[in-house]
Amino acid sequence: MNIRAYVAELLGTFLFLTIGYLSVAAFGPPNDVPSLLVVPFSFGFGLLAAIFAFGHVSGGHFNPAVTIAAVLDQRTTPIDAVGYIAAQVIGALAAALVVAVAVSQAAVTAGVTAPGADITDTGALLIEVVMTAGFIGVILAATKHAKALAPLGIPLALVAIHFASATLSGASVNPARSIGSAVVGADLSALWIYLVGPIVGGALGALVYRFAAAEAMEPSGPTVASAGGTPIPGEGPYPAND
Repeated sequence: MNIRAYVAELLGTFLFLTIGYLSVAAFGPPNDVPSLLVVPFSFGFGLLAAIFAFGHVSGGHFNPAVTIAAVLDQRTTPIDAVGYIAAQVIGALAAALVVAVAVSQAAVTAGVTAPGADITDTGALLIEVVMTAGFIGVILAATKHAKALAPLGIPLALVAIHFASATLSGASVNPARSIGSAVVGADLSALWIYLVGPIVGGALGALVYRFAAAEAMEPSGPTVASAGGTPIPGEGPYPAND
C-alpha cells in the first residue's frame, strides 16, 4: 500500500474535476458553441494540471478506467488499484460538493452525464465503451512509447473525445467523473451507463493495446527495446518518482 499515492490520486482527481465541473457551472452543459469550446478544454486542461501537480507521485490515473487498464497491463497491483479507485471517487465527490456549496446543487446536476437527445441508453453505452477504449489505448501507448509527450497528448485526447461525444453520450470516459456529479447532483438515473461503459471500454482498450504491443515485439516488428520493454508491476501509466 502506498498512502502517498492514494492521497495524490484523491487530490489530483479533485483538482481535475473541480475545474471541469466549474466550467459546466459557468457555461452550462456542452450544447451550444461557447460551452462546446470551454467545457472540453476545461476538462482537458484540468487533467493536464492534475498530471503536472500529482502525476509524479501516483502515476496520474485520476480515473478508475485507467486504473483497471493499468492492472490488466501489469503496471499496477490489484491491491493498489482498490486504493486508487476509492481515492478517485472521494476526490470526485469532493469536487462536486465544492461546486454545490460555491454555486448550487443545480449547477452540479447540469453536469450529470446522460445520453443526448435522440440517443438511446444503448447508444450512449456503446459510445462510452468505444471512446474509453480509444482513450485508454492512447494512455497506455503514450506512457510507454512517447513519455515526453504523454502529459500533453493525453489531455488533448480527452478534449477530442469531448468534441466528438459530449452532446451524444456526455463524454464521461471516467466513472469517478460521473459518480461525483450524479451523487451530489441527486440524479442517478443514467449512472449505470457511465459505470459499465468506461469499465468495459477500459478493459477492452487494455487488451487491444496488449495484443498490439505483443505483435510489435515479434521479430518482424520493432525490437523489444523500442517497444518499451517489460512493464514494472506497481508502476502507474505515468512513472511515479517518490
